[in-house]
Order: sequence, then structure tokens, then C-alpha cells
Amino acid sequence: METVDLAVTSRRDLNARLHALPGHTNETLWRVENPGGQHALAVGLTASVTVEIAGHAGYYCAGMNQQATVVIEGNAGVGVAENMMSGRVHVKGDASQAAGATAHGGLLVIEGNAAARCGISMKGIDIVVKGSIGPMSAFMAQSGTLVVLGDAGEALGDSIYEARLYVRGTVASLGADCVEKPMWPEHLTELRALLDAAGVDASVDPASFKRYGSARTLYNFHVDNAAAY
Repeated sequence: METVDLAVTSRRDLNARLHALPGHTNETLWRVENPGGQHALAVGLTASVTVEIAGHAGYYCAGMNQQATVVIEGNAGVGVAENMMSGRVHVKGDASQAAGATAHGGLLVIEGNAAARCGISMKGIDIVVKGSIGPMSAFMAQSGTLVVLGDAGEALGDSIYEARLYVRGTVASLGADCVEKPMWPEHLTELRALLDAAGVDASVDPASFKRYGSARTLYNFHVDNAAAY
């Protein structure tokens, strides 16, 4: 294990060392101590390594991630896993706004709650939140999956495209063009796989969730829908 203490090493040096790793490195396990809520930790990783952050992380932790596994043993600030392409990001605490924003792939797991705009403009990522999410989550979500075991705030899925939303708790309100949809067997199968991947207890029944998605009324302009744009 490579251990980096941010009380004595700069964030820039940490990221530079991680960026310099070759694709098939033997240095596959890194531990970052005393993160102190610093921003942009473990960003832009392209090697198949695991980075454990022993505490809270600031803005944009694990942004632009590719292939790596980043574990945050605390809370994460704005934009955790923003624009992630692949790999896995695991937040063991709560996440601030815009978790997984614009992300194209990979899996983001949040053990606690996520604030507003979780999954905003998501483009293929899978997000599993074991707590609740704030308002305007999945705004303009294009593809991918958002799973919420708790409740969802106002305007869920506003202006959504083809992302799939599964919520087990109460939804405060749905955004423009977002509607509840039936749960077919393929959705139950997909949801079960995501719950398993996120380490959710097997006793959680996929049938206890509701599915939400696009009504597809805003794809093309129609004067009857003008008020919804």
C-alpha cells in the first residue's frame, strides 16, 4: 500500500503521482490520510487502482474518473464523480450538490444522503443513493440509472430524456415531462443487479421501488406544451 499524508504532501503532488501511474501498475492500493476536505482529490485517474481517502473530501473529488476505484471514508463536497467515465466511486458519508453530474459511465454509491441536483445531466452513469436526494435531481438526465432507497426532493427528473429513475421512498414532486412508469420484469432484474453491485442488503425488494422516466412530450416543440418548456 502507498500511503500519502496530505498534512505533509501537497494535493498537486498526490494527483501528479496518481496520473503518472502506467495502465498496468503494481501500485494498485493507495491511502490518502489527512485529506482535510481539500478539493479535487484523486481527479482524472486512468489506471485501475484503488484510492482510499481517510476522511472528508471537498469539491469534485474523483472527477473525470476512468477505471479507478475511489473510496471516500467521510462526506464529499460538490460534484463528486463529476464527468466520470468508468470505474467506481464510493462515498461512505453524505454527498453535496451535483453528485455524478454529467457522468458518462461507472458506478457511484452514496451510503448517506445526496443534496440537490444529484445526477444532473447524467449521460450513462449508474448512481445508487442509500439515503435520500434533494430537489432537481436528474435534471436533464440523458441516460443511465439513478436508484434512491430513501426519498426524493422536488422536481425529480425535470426535462429528463432517457435515464431511468428508481425511488423506494416518497417523491416530493416530479419535474416537467417526468412521469411514473410501470415496473416490468427487465426493470426488476436491472434494479436487483444495481442493488447487489452497491452492496445493498438482499432483503431489499426491487418491487418496493417505483420507476420514473420521460413522458417524451418535450422532444419536439408543440404549442400545447409551451408552458412546460
